Amino acid sequence: MSLLLVGLSHRSAPVSVLERASLAADTQAKLLQDTLAAEPAAEAAVLATCNRIELYADVDKFHAGVAELSTLLAQHSGVGLDELTPYLYVHYEDRAVHHLFSVACGLDSMVVGEGQILGQIKDALALGQELHTAGRLLNDLFQQALRVGKRAHSETGIDRAGQSLVTFGLEQLAGGPDTAAWAKGKRALVIGAGSMSSLAAATLARTGVAEIVVANRTRARADRLVEILNQPGSTGVRAHAVEMAEVTGELTRADIAVSCTGATGLVLTADAVAGALGLDDVPAGDAASGLIPAQSTGPVRLALLDLAMPRDIDGAAGRLDGVRLVDIESLAEASADAPMAADVDQVRTLVAEEVAAFGAAQRAAHITPTVVALRTMAAGVVTDEIARLDGRLPDLDEKQRAEITQTVRRVVDKLLHAPTVRVKQLASEPGGAGYADALRELFDLDPQTVAAVSRADLNDPNRGRS
Repeated sequence: MSLLLVGLSHRSAPVSVLERASLAADTQAKLLQDTLAAEPAAEAAVLATCNRIELYADVDKFHAGVAELSTLLAQHSGVGLDELTPYLYVHYEDRAVHHLFSVACGLDSMVVGEGQILGQIKDALALGQELHTAGRLLNDLFQQALRVGKRAHSETGIDRAGQSLVTFGLEQLAGGPDTAAWAKGKRALVIGAGSMSSLAAATLARTGVAEIVVANRTRARADRLVEILNQPGSTGVRAHAVEMAEVTGELTRADIAVSCTGATGLVLTADAVAGALGLDDVPAGDAASGLIPAQSTGPVRLALLDLAMPRDIDGAAGRLDGVRLVDIESLAEASADAPMAADVDQVRTLVAEEVAAFGAAQRAAHITPTVVALRTMAAGVVTDEIARLDGRLPDLDEKQRAEITQTVRRVVDKLLHAPTVRVKQLASEPGGAGYADALRELFDLDPQTVAAVSRADLNDPNRGRS
């Protein structure tokens, strides 16, 4: 079986395609189940964020796997296969491992070095474990990706290379890194109460806004977020929740609005924004067609940050007088020109080392069940021969019998030690997968015994724990 990745991201596809291809939580679950039902796949995991959709699978046929995973992505994303295919990338085996480790370290993020992706990788693993679609390979892969990402952030200066999308977005709105001076005393409206919206609310609170209003389709989630923001000893921000129906009214009193929901349509239309500002007309233009001219350059009355995919805020709102709009697309353009920190090279070296170590560990693990089966067979031979000896020499006392048994075991262990240690070393090297087959053939090991050892290891209750 082999690791295969098929996906698309902000690096391979335009925002308009990513918007349409975004996967809701229930769609992700269905995609995983359908992938596992497909013939080439034995395991599956999906990493779906604002900026990427990646389907990982353990497959036994490369070409059939690519075709099946591409088709499944098209079916569940709602984007036709012919349209989606030019934007898909395919990574196999070590290249797939390298890609995920790079993603975990923030090297492939829209804002290099951002750390939120680690939580999203953890969520992807948790979903695969919950649905039992992540087996030995993907559990090991995603667990190690999390460790590599944490190591990159703790051992290097990758954090200096960039920030979270929220921080970067606020800097774009503020026109520079001094967001505290810009945000001080402002009133913020946060639409949504998911992970990204919660991060936005917490970041705004730390930045120094005076008040935060949270609106969410499910009021209980908005209330929970407000409760966290209002905890004693926190930032001191005033926070309260409102119903989604009150968003337009709250917009009239807001200085900043951040939106990140799972809605499939617009949450804030240009007309709604214009109405909140007391403007009569919305300039003509179509955001989707790219016909919207540059944003207004006058004094900013309302700063809008759209972190949703698909977008929550009508792009035409950015052309209204007094409005500054930053969305995923503009963040991508801004981050493309951001300088790369020298620490990025250090992280790339770390990733390369970790990929090599992961590959060696996987190859070594592949032969371990065979080695265990060989030693089990040898122990059985010793047991049988001692039993035969008891029949031939029934007068042996317990001390003599124990000494003979121990001697025979020592002989077997010494004979097997060097070959089994060496075969593990050889198996960990590139191209070493065939040593397990050779060992099974040379010692005529029962394939079912080897498989039973593999299953016992896979069902270890301590395996796959975060």
